[in-house]
Amino acid sequence: MTPADQEERQSLLRPPGGSVPRGRRLFLAAFAAALGPLSFGFALGYSSPAIPSLRRDASRALRLGDDAASWFGAIVTLGAAAGGVLGGWLVDRAGRKLSLMLCTLPFVAGFAVITAAQDVWMLLGGRLLTGLACGIASLVAPVYIAEIAYPAVRGLLGSCVQLMVVTGILLAYMAGSILEWRWLAVLGCAAPSLMLLLMCCVPETPRFLLTQHKRQEAMAALRFLWGSEQGWEEPHLGDEHQGFHLTQLRRPGVYKPFIIGISLMAFQQLSGINAVMFYAETIFEEAKFKDSSLASVIVGAIQVLFTAAAALIMDRAGRRLLLAVSGVIMVFSTSAFGAYFKLTQGGPNNSSHVDLFTPISMEPVDASAGLAWLAVGSMCFFIAGFALGWGPIPWLLMSEIFPLDVKGVATGVCVLTNWLMAFLVTKEFSNLMEVLRPYGAFWLSSTFCIFSVLFTVFCVPETKGKTLEQITAHFEGR
Repeated sequence: MTPADQEERQSLLRPPGGSVPRGRRLFLAAFAAALGPLSFGFALGYSSPAIPSLRRDASRALRLGDDAASWFGAIVTLGAAAGGVLGGWLVDRAGRKLSLMLCTLPFVAGFAVITAAQDVWMLLGGRLLTGLACGIASLVAPVYIAEIAYPAVRGLLGSCVQLMVVTGILLAYMAGSILEWRWLAVLGCAAPSLMLLLMCCVPETPRFLLTQHKRQEAMAALRFLWGSEQGWEEPHLGDEHQGFHLTQLRRPGVYKPFIIGISLMAFQQLSGINAVMFYAETIFEEAKFKDSSLASVIVGAIQVLFTAAAALIMDRAGRRLLLAVSGVIMVFSTSAFGAYFKLTQGGPNNSSHVDLFTPISMEPVDASAGLAWLAVGSMCFFIAGFALGWGPIPWLLMSEIFPLDVKGVATGVCVLTNWLMAFLVTKEFSNLMEVLRPYGAFWLSSTFCIFSVLFTVFCVPETKGKTLEQITAHFEGR
């Protein structure tokens, strides 16, 4: 590192004027934006405790059968796919800040419809609305945070998007253990309402303001967020106002990030993570645990813990290393979980009906009972591995790799890919378990995880410590 590089890095970290620590308002703005991912994490996790409650509902009009329960869990991803397209349009026209504020409307409306539901169709309509909000938030929040952060903390703040998602899932699991489905939906309105209030207090991103030829407002936003203009590298502005054209796909700086972004989103979902989280309780019931609800809470807590760990080391370890390590962990864990189902399939004596709090030193009633701990360990190992890399990093890279003039369309395509793949995996997971048997379904996930590791090693660039302009220049070959 040259003395000039050292001086630039230090200028990003030291307080301007030697007084107020840099980043205080920046972290407030990032937290406000991250409440969107918290809301969509809650919406994702809502189905896990709500479905068992709705299956037992006293009203026949609201009681969910197998097919309706499958749609209740999966339809949110269809709404999110539409939200990804809408978000890609909004983020370039309404701006990053206003787009986040607008997504609070379908969040609150969706949970309100669920709360007031009188039949299954109202339940599905409410889920579709919350899904639309999820798609917008999942696109706009990473973009907003990446554009307001300076390079030294962009990995940390960008990873907090996924941290808030898994926190929302965990909150849904924990609240679902004490609240019935209507009150749980009421609770879902809290985070988006708070986000709406906080976003009123923070500025638009300087990069977007520059594309609107509002230089004075951009510099004012920069001073609000960073404390000074020190360390700011102004983006190269071309024909951003003309929008996206297919001819731009000829540029290496556009088609290379497109391929990487779409592939990352596809591999993230093909690992099976959304199927695991949507049907966490069902999976543990299949593994014959007495308290599958408690098991789901434990899984959610592990995901929060390891996502937080990933956020703390993201700017030191780098994106590529964490992705590769994460993929390897998922390969072994999905293989082991498949082995559990293979060893316990068939036969009445293969029950592993075990209490999670049974002391490990106790002698199991039969040989296969001890295999239940293989299921617990494999699932927890998978969640930890996913949280370290493939959970936060695809969203972080999506917000980093695209040039400013195609960011709205490109991120929209990536989010659409992610949510469509999530719908297919979520909707067909139970059918896949029947056709391939549970062990075959998890071994198929293991195969996709192997391909994800190879893709990371050979195709994904490292972006840590680089400005967004340097990342764009890398793809352009400049």
